[in-house]
Amino acid sequence: MDLLRIVLGLLMSASIGALAYKRGSLSASGWLGAIITGTATFGFGGWAHGVTLVFFFVSSTLWSRLKKNQKAKLEQTVFEKGTRRDIWQALANGGLGALICYAIPIWPEHLQTFNVLFAATMATVAADTWATELGVLFGGTPRAITTLKPAPKGTSGAVSAYGTLAALAAAVSVALVFGVVNASLSWQFVLLISLAGLVGCLFDSLLGATVQRMYHGSEGLTERPHSPDGTPYPLIRGWRWLNNDMVNFISSLAGALLAWLFV
Repeated sequence: MDLLRIVLGLLMSASIGALAYKRGSLSASGWLGAIITGTATFGFGGWAHGVTLVFFFVSSTLWSRLKKNQKAKLEQTVFEKGTRRDIWQALANGGLGALICYAIPIWPEHLQTFNVLFAATMATVAADTWATELGVLFGGTPRAITTLKPAPKGTSGAVSAYGTLAALAAAVSVALVFGVVNASLSWQFVLLISLAGLVGCLFDSLLGATVQRMYHGSEGLTERPHSPDGTPYPLIRGWRWLNNDMVNFISSLAGALLAWLFV
């Protein structure tokens, strides 16, 4: 554990979070979440871990802002939360990676394994975010992953060719960023992390199509539990406790476990 690196991680995550808060990408609680995950990731992990987290956050934020007006209706009617991420979204996407980094100084003899787990975790959450943000814009008509029947854009559990390619691009990008900064880049590492990230993303879609909670809103299927005026929507499928943030966290765990099998 490097105290100076922890302080630098705190300063960097607080500064990046402040900028994101000012630009409307994070809520106040999301800023706190960014500080928690950023400090732990950089302070207990290292440069490669911190840079990879920053790459995920910056790239995901940029894609979320791409053609934002076209996504506005989905954010208001289908997605549970908008582009202003809160603490639960920050922890769902970066929490497992931070926990892995916490383990590095405790069991330094397993550093290589922890690095693979971390990279696979970040590849999964990046793949899911890129697939969502780009798939709804360019993916054509998505199809439910369980039945392959056409589904409305933004539907949890629906996939498209473009969204899947975006997911793969995200996973490969994370593998390259981590591998280059960590000076451990190899085709085996890139292949393992890319496949783990893509499969983790597809597992996210499977959960979204089966057990993630979904409600019947005023304009059809929605992740939102109630209308803007507070009127509850009826639950039509899934487990009431399993929202999108929980699905993201579980999927990142699945991506890490898949990579672990091949370490």
